Amino acid sequence: MTNYRISARATAALQLSFIADALAMPVHWFYNPLDIYKAFPGGIKKFEAAPVFHPSSIMNLHSTNAGGRGAQLSSNVPQVVGDIILKGKRKYWGIANQHYHRSMAAGENTLNLHCLRVLIRSIANNDGRYSSSIFLRDYIQFMTAEIPQHPDTYAESYHRGFFANLAKGIPPEKCGAVTHDTASVGGLVTIAPIAIAELLHERSLRRVQHLCRTHLFLTHPDEHL
Repeated sequence: MTNYRISARATAALQLSFIADALAMPVHWFYNPLDIYKAFPGGIKKFEAAPVFHPSSIMNLHSTNAGGRGAQLSSNVPQVVGDIILKGKRKYWGIANQHYHRSMAAGENTLNLHCLRVLIRSIANNDGRYSSSIFLRDYIQFMTAEIPQHPDTYAESYHRGFFANLAKGIPPEKCGAVTHDTASVGGLVTIAPIAIAELLHERSLRRVQHLCRTHLFLTHPDEHL
């Protein structure tokens, strides 16, 4: 297989990640498949906006100051959600059956895929090589921007735990938090670009595996992953 075909397939794989995320976005965390058909008769067949009502949302039970579930403090108390990340979005967290991706339009990507884009750009701007320090710098800048650079309302546990630790003065490379759901599929979202970029540079498989694991543990320090 020529280098051109390999690069084309790699590009297509990454593009498909964004397409799949946007297609799935309106029914993220619909635990009962029948609820998908209630909200979207016939199922998801095209890009759809997030519905107002989410039948199985537990967003109102999630902590706004750490990973996992926990208390949502009054709005006059500084918190991770609303003051450090997701600025202006905390008011939507305490509402029952709130959609995790409130008001997102058809075809828009969720926060995790915007973080994937941050990683891809960090690699592209570093001569096609992965750097954990560059990624962390860009990730922190992106997540803490005064004007949010993404349309999402929700941040998974790992984001909230990371920035709770960062606010305590913990070095960024040590901010990965352990919660009940650290070993989750969200940790795998940003792995593919690293593997693709480094293998295209003819790194050894063992070295690429090491880089991917090191990156994963920045936000998901769990041996089960």
